[in-house]
Amino acid sequence: MKTKIQKSIFIVALFTLITSAINAQTATVAELKVKTSAVCETCKETIEKALAFEKGVKKSDLDVASKIVTVTYNPQKTTPEKIRLAIANTGYDADDVKANSKSFKKLLDCCKKDNAAH
Repeated sequence: MKTKIQKSIFIVALFTLITSAINAQTATVAELKVKTSAVCETCKETIEKALAFEKGVKKSDLDVASKIVTVTYNPQKTTPEKIRLAIANTGYDADDVKANSKSFKKLLDCCKKDNAAH
């Protein structure tokens, strides 16, 4: 009787351990680098603030000099396409996704310096 209880406890503990390991592997984060049309610190604030409200985005950091925003995100909650679209919806190009023209028109003049095509 005692060994049956011990076996049962062992099986439950093993199952819990395996389940925890699987959950830990699936709850990963990914990193995405996106080339933007940002030109100044105001652009940086605008893009980073917009991404902070995107579901699944953990962190973003725009390097103004290179115009590249590095985004850390949960791939189970969002996709690179949704992240690029969120940036475009703020008025900035995001890789091949062109800026939303209505949002672009609302940007400060300093943020439109290199974006005369919009």
